[in-house]
Formats: sequence, C-alpha cells, structure tokens
Amino acid sequence: MPYIELSQSQSKLVQLHYQDFGSGPPVVLIHGWPLSGRTWEPQVADLVDAGLRVIAYDRRGFGASSQTWDGYDYNSLASDLNELITVLKLKNVCLVGFSMGGGEVARYIGAYGTASIRCAVFAAAVPPFLLKCESNPQGAVSEEDIVMKEEAVLKDRLNFLDEFTQKFFSKPDGTLLVSEAQREYAKTIAAFASPKGTHDCIASFSRTDFRDDLKKIDVPTLIIHGDSDRIVPLEVSGARTHDAVKGSEIHIIKNGPHGCNLSHAKEFNRALIDFIAAH
Repeated sequence: MPYIELSQSQSKLVQLHYQDFGSGPPVVLIHGWPLSGRTWEPQVADLVDAGLRVIAYDRRGFGASSQTWDGYDYNSLASDLNELITVLKLKNVCLVGFSMGGGEVARYIGAYGTASIRCAVFAAAVPPFLLKCESNPQGAVSEEDIVMKEEAVLKDRLNFLDEFTQKFFSKPDGTLLVSEAQREYAKTIAAFASPKGTHDCIASFSRTDFRDDLKKIDVPTLIIHGDSDRIVPLEVSGARTHDAVKGSEIHIIKNGPHGCNLSHAKEFNRALIDFIAAH
C-alpha cells in the first residue's frame, strides 16, 4: 500500500496511507471522524469516471495510517495534509473535506494559502466553530457535551460507536437512511481506529475556531450539507460557512443525514462533480 513518511515526526516513523486513482486534475478527499478514507467509496469511481485524479488518505490514527499517540490538533493535521500535497507534487488541487475533514481544509488554507489549491469543498463539515461559548453563541456543542462524549469513548468505545453510527446515518426521527450492513461497515472501520486518536479528535473538532481561517479562503468554494444532519447541524455549520466565505456556493440535500455522501451518493456526487468541472 502507498504511504508517505511525515518529516515532522522527530522520534518515531509516522506514515500516512493514501490511495491514488485516475488521472487529470487532482482531488484530495479528507474523511470524517472516526472513520477512514474507505468511506469515500461511493465517490471514487464517479470522480475517476469524470476525468479526475482522486487521492483519498487516512488521517493519522485512522485507517491504515500510523496510530500515533499525539498530533491530533488541527495545526498538526494541516501539516500532514501539506506534506501529502508536497510529496505528491500536487498542483491545482480541489480539497474536499467531510465533517472533521472540513477543518483540515480550513486550517490548511489558513496556514499555507491557496497557491496549490484551485477550489475547496466543505461537506457536512465542522467549520466555522462548533463550541457554544460567549464569543460563539450559535455553537452546537457545550463543554459538557464534549466531556460526555470523551467519557463515553473512554468507558465503552464500541458501544459509543454503535450509537454514533446510528445517529450518523439517520433522520431526526431515527429512520436509518442506509442499509444496516453499511452502518455496520462504518462501525467496523471506526472500531479499528486508534482509541487515543478517537478520543483526542473530539476536543480538536469541537473546540477549534476556524473563523479566521475561513476569511483567508480566496478560491471557489462549495458547501454540501444535509438538512437533517444530527451530528453537525446545517444551521450552525454549513450555512454559517456559506455566509463566511465570500462567493461560496451551497447545495443542501433534502432529508440528508450527516453521512449524506453515502445515503444520497448520487446527488452528492453530481453536485461535487459539477462544481469541480465549473472551476
């Protein structure tokens, strides 16, 4: 399997696993928490068929990448993404970040700019800022919510994942919008992730403020979000990112849960491919 070795690791070898298919303008897919690049399966074939080079990598701690003890803050994760882009010598990249992966898109652009980036996509993504606090009263999660989730992962991670994947693919009334086999598959992917990484990422995607990063986005940007997202609600995330990024486009998937790239794959892929083709 192809890997890149991360130069920022001083003591232990850290590798990022990636898959690289097709040819043409590059699209880098950044997965959500606590999953892996495998969750882009509903998108890869359509993107390749559309004449694109598709690179899907596993975040450190997840999938087949090294299960490091630390480095789950967004500055480190954006550095990992930067190394991937640099080592693979990618130019004119479309960055597509799903859920937690949207944070990498925002922080990468905030830290490294857009010299190598042609466009950006935030799919059911966590920016601009999930934490509800004095400076962000529109936030979706409280400090108590974060602690409860962290404690649930520490106490019984597999039970937490079972409940989380139900919510991930369901409408607010609890109706599951993918097959039970697909939900089980997502749960299995998450089960083999680093327990430490699974825990530490909760604070990262919940407490990181991306508002200043979004101000630096100067490339065409698309927001894709389901209006029935129970994990990262549209009104506190996708809608606000659309407002924050000047000239951005938004595609709202009716009855789309958080995992809308699977439940509504055909609509998701059409919106994504049409946007990339236009830019």
